[in-house]
Amino acid sequence: WTSPLPLAEVKAVAKAFGCTVNDLLMSTAAGALGAYLRDHGEDTAGLTIRATVPVNLRDPAAAASLGNHFGLVFLDLPIGIRNPLERLFAVHASMTALKNSYQPVLTLGLMATLGMLPGSIETAAIDLLSTKATLVATNVPGPSQPRYMAGRHISRMIFWVPQSGDIGLGISILSYADQVQFGLIADYKRVPDPSALAARFHDEFEKVVLTLLLGPYLRNAA
Repeated sequence: WTSPLPLAEVKAVAKAFGCTVNDLLMSTAAGALGAYLRDHGEDTAGLTIRATVPVNLRDPAAAASLGNHFGLVFLDLPIGIRNPLERLFAVHASMTALKNSYQPVLTLGLMATLGMLPGSIETAAIDLLSTKATLVATNVPGPSQPRYMAGRHISRMIFWVPQSGDIGLGISILSYADQVQFGLIADYKRVPDPSALAARFHDEFEKVVLTLLLGPYLRNAA
């Protein structure tokens, strides 16, 4: 996992580019994955990988009820795009298209149906779905105010995304008390040094910030 980013800064950068916080964070994750692969000799030119992203479909009025109520979308992450702004707008376009699609509702219905079928069929279907994506990525909004347990301040929170089928990489993003925390879980045979990959999240976010700050200067120079 990484040291957290200031949530206010993340929101300000996303607003400046007309994107959502989720667009910006997913683009940052894509940049980190691409940079990591290139450092390990991989050619990422034109390469896109697919992420399974859970989407909350629960009615806000039933937020405290138990049970799962989420669908899935398959988000294309353009890890081959090095330009941070081009990559951000590509992710923004993909996310916008998915929000207007029926994917989340359809996958929710599919999973509900699978839950009523024999275990062997359910397992086979899950394994089939897992072949459609390279990783699982999710962004969860946590408490906006600090929380305490037994009188002790909880300084940071973190969670790990569920791993299913043969998907060997998971990215978790959690906002808590005005901070954003990245987490990474990986199969050792796929990513033997996950800390090196996790460290790139900050680098890729700073590239977007630097591009934003230099924007007026670059336009004046041109």
